[in-house]
Amino acid sequence: MGGGRRWRRVASQVGRSVAVWAVSTVTLLVLAGIMPDFRLQSPDGDSATTVAVTAALGAGAFGVLSAVVWPLLVRLLLLVPALVLGLLVFFLNGSLLLLALRITPSGQAEAAPETAVIVAAVMSAVASATGAALAVRDDDAYRRRLHRLADRRRRRLPPCSSTPGTVVVQLDGVGHDVLRDAVAEGLMPTVARWLGAGDQRPTHRLTPWRTDWSSQTGASQLGILHGSNHDVPAFRWYEKDTGEVMVCNRPSSAAELQRRAVRRTGDGGLLTADGASRGNLFGGGAGELALVLSVAVRRDRASRSRAGYFAYFSDPANAVRTFLSFVAETSREIGQSLRARLRKERPRVSRGGLYPLIRAFATVVERDVVVAAVMGDLLAGRTAVYADLVAYDEVAHHSGPHSRDAAQVLRRLDRSLALIEKVAEHAPRPYRFVLLSDHGQSPGETFRSRHGLTLGDLVRAGCGLPVPRRAERTLSQALGSARAGETPTGAEARAAVRAALGRPVEESGEGRRPSRRSEPVVLASGNLGLVSFPDVPHRMSQEEIDARHPALLATLADHPGVGFLLVRSEEHGGVVLGARGARIPLAELDIDPGPLAVFGPGAADAVRRTHSFPHTADIMVNSCYDPAGGEVLAFEEQIGSHGGLGGAQGRPFLLSPLACSPPVAEGGELVGAEHVHRALRRWLHEAAGTGAPLTAEPEERAA
Repeated sequence: MGGGRRWRRVASQVGRSVAVWAVSTVTLLVLAGIMPDFRLQSPDGDSATTVAVTAALGAGAFGVLSAVVWPLLVRLLLLVPALVLGLLVFFLNGSLLLLALRITPSGQAEAAPETAVIVAAVMSAVASATGAALAVRDDDAYRRRLHRLADRRRRRLPPCSSTPGTVVVQLDGVGHDVLRDAVAEGLMPTVARWLGAGDQRPTHRLTPWRTDWSSQTGASQLGILHGSNHDVPAFRWYEKDTGEVMVCNRPSSAAELQRRAVRRTGDGGLLTADGASRGNLFGGGAGELALVLSVAVRRDRASRSRAGYFAYFSDPANAVRTFLSFVAETSREIGQSLRARLRKERPRVSRGGLYPLIRAFATVVERDVVVAAVMGDLLAGRTAVYADLVAYDEVAHHSGPHSRDAAQVLRRLDRSLALIEKVAEHAPRPYRFVLLSDHGQSPGETFRSRHGLTLGDLVRAGCGLPVPRRAERTLSQALGSARAGETPTGAEARAAVRAALGRPVEESGEGRRPSRRSEPVVLASGNLGLVSFPDVPHRMSQEEIDARHPALLATLADHPGVGFLLVRSEEHGGVVLGARGARIPLAELDIDPGPLAVFGPGAADAVRRTHSFPHTADIMVNSCYDPAGGEVLAFEEQIGSHGGLGGAQGRPFLLSPLACSPPVAEGGELVGAEHVHRALRRWLHEAAGTGAPLTAEPEERAA
C-alpha cells in the first residue's frame, strides 16, 4: 500500500513538472512569434522542429537555473535597498533567461536585454500560474508542499511545543467602525466568519479600545510590543536636551524609542519567547525579524530589516508576481487619482510625484513579504508572531478612510488573512489568531486647504515673524471680514497678527531681528501640532510665552481651525486654552472640560498623561473637531489623518479568540496601548504557560 502511494506521488510530481515545462515551452514559442526582436534560432536552420527543440531546451534550462542559481543571487543582494532589490531581481530574471538560451546545445536566441526581461517575466508568471493551478486541483500535493517547507524549517530549529501559538496581525489604521462596516458590507468574509456572520458559530469577539492622545503607530505599537509608550507625545517631536527631531518611522529614532522602552519596563518585550516580528517599527524582543525599522540601522547582515526579503524573493516567481502586482497597483493609483481630479472630489490632496510608487510598495511589496514571512513562521511552529500590514493606512491618508479605494484594500487584506489561516492548518502546532489595529483615521480636509495657511504660518504670525505672501493674503482677508462683533481677546490677537504682517517685532527688548535659533520649531502629526522654542532649554510656561510673544497663544486658541492648546503653567501646573479666553487648569477638567468637552470621554486623562511627559512641546495644538461628521483638520497634507484627538482615529479595535479570556472585565473599557500589551501577555501565558511572563504594570515598574 505504502509503495503504491509513493509511486503515485512520484508520478504526480513528474506529471506536474512535465506540464509546467510544456506550458513554458509553448509560451516561449508564442513570444518568439509575436515579438519582432526576439528570435529562436538553430544551427540547422529555422525549421519548426528545431525551433521547438530549442524552445523546449531553453525553457528547461531556465527552470533549472531559476531553481538553483536564483536563491544564491538574491542572498548576495541582501545589502541592496529593499525597493531597488525588488526592481533588480526582475532584470536578473531576464539575464537568467539569456544565459539559459545561450547554453542550449541545439541553438541560440537573439534578444535585446529589455526584451529578455519581458520574456522572462511572462515565462515566470505563466509557470507560477500553471503550477499553482495544478496544485489547487491536487489538495494532497498542496499539503505535501507545505509539509516539505515546514520540515525544512524545523530541521534548523528545536522541536516546537504542542501548545497553541499566537499570531497577532495588525491592520494599520483600520478603525473599529471601519472594520464593522466592512464586515457588514461583505468586504471581509474571513473576519465576518470569525465573528459568526450568518448562521456560523463565532470564534472571536470584537472589542473597541481607546488610544492615547498620540493616536499613531509609533506610540501604539511601542506600547503594545514593549509595554510602555511613555514620553512619546506625537509622531514627530523636538527634544531640547539633544537638539534632535524624533520621528517614529526613522530607523535611528525607532531604535532609540525601543531602547528607552526596554530600559523603562525591564524586559525585552512581548515576543521574547520564541517570537517573530514582521513589518513593524519595533522588534518586541523577537529573535526573528523582517522589515523591522528599529534594527534597520544595524550593520550586521543577519539583523538588517531587509534580510527578510530573501525568503520571499528567493523564488523568482514571487519576484515576478509581486512586480506585476506592483505595476498594476501603481496604474490603479494613477487612474483613481485622475478620476478624483476629473470629478473634482472634495476634500482632495495631491497624489502625484513618488506617491504612486510609495502606495504600491506599501500595498503590494510589504504585504507580500510580510504575509510570506508569517506563513514561514507558522510552518516553523513559532510561539508568538506579530505582523503589521500597512496597506489600508497608506491609501486612506490620501483617498479617505471611507473611500472606495480604501475599501478595495480591505478586501485584499482579508484575502491575506484567509491565506495565513489556510497555511496554519498545516502548521506543527495549533494557532490562535488575534487581529487588531493601532489607531483609526478621521476624515476631513487639511488645515491649509480650509484656511489657506499652514500651522507654521499661523505660529510665525503670532510670534511677529515674517510669513509667506500666500499667508499674508489669507490673514489679511480674514482680518478684513471678521472685524464686526469681535470679542476683546480675538480683536487683540488679530491686531497683533496685523502688526506682524507689516514687520517683524523686536524680541526681549534687544532691538534686533530674532535669530534663527530663536525661531519656533513647528511640527505636525496628523491633526496634532507641536510648537517648541529651541533656544529655551526647558519647557516654557504660559507666563514665559506670553512675556515673549504676547499675541501667540491667543492667536492660536482663537483660530477657528484650532480646538484647544496645552501649555505648562507656573500657577496651575498645566492648563488647556480655548477660544474666547477659555483657560481650564488640568486638575479641573473633570469638573469643567471646557474646549475638551466636544472630544468625548477620556480626553482629559489623555491630555493630563501627555502633560507629564518630559519631552512634551512648549505648546501642544489639537485641531478643531466636528462631531457631526467626525471630521478633523490635519496639519499635514492628508484627508484621512490620525495623531491627535477627535473622531475615529482614537478608536481602534481588538479582535480576540473566544478561547482567550476577555481583554477587559465586563462593563470595563480598554484604554491605552499599554493595556492592550497586558491583555496580549495574559493570552500568551494562558496558551503556553511558559510563554511571555506576566509582569507588573508600567506605572508600578516606573515607581
